[in-house]
Amino acid sequence: MSSQELLPTAHVSAATRAALTQRLAATGAAYTPQFLAPEAYRLLEAVAARLLPQPERPVPIPLAPAVDQRLAEGRADGWRYDALPPDREAYRLGLGGVQEIAHSLFKADFEQLAANQQDEVLGALASGNPPGATWQTLPAGRFFEELLAELTETYYAHPWAQDEIGYVGYADLPAWTKIGLNEKEAREV
Repeated sequence: MSSQELLPTAHVSAATRAALTQRLAATGAAYTPQFLAPEAYRLLEAVAARLLPQPERPVPIPLAPAVDQRLAEGRADGWRYDALPPDREAYRLGLGGVQEIAHSLFKADFEQLAANQQDEVLGALASGNPPGATWQTLPAGRFFEELLAELTETYYAHPWAQDEIGYVGYADLPAWTKIGLNEKEAREV
């Protein structure tokens, strides 16, 4: 059973159903950035497309809108690395720093680079010691870790990605009876 088939059943709470239905409805919809400047938003889209490529999807799962929306609403996980500034500032600085790396290595904006060059820029960021003035005060490795984690969480929170991995385990209702080793509910793949 896919997550989309599971949504209207009694195994999914109203709150979970609403959240997943909203994620499905937002897929492919036009989005206007609420927090990031348009050029920073486009950069975030390009970075997300390299970190979590979706070439097999005619319409990719939207990742950048969720990040921008969270930043616009001022929502956070309730913790952050003490080496990083608050999320809004970290994203503004970090995305600018990604452009610095691209300019330092290739003399062009990240979005204009070939895929292998974009990967090299992201590899430099992940290494924790990329070129650019931003990274003298913002820990590159920590920023990359936070960015990758948020994009990954956003991806796997979408019903399409959940279907992709066979996930049907919404645990918000007490509808699970097969909880032993190798036992599966009828709705599980």
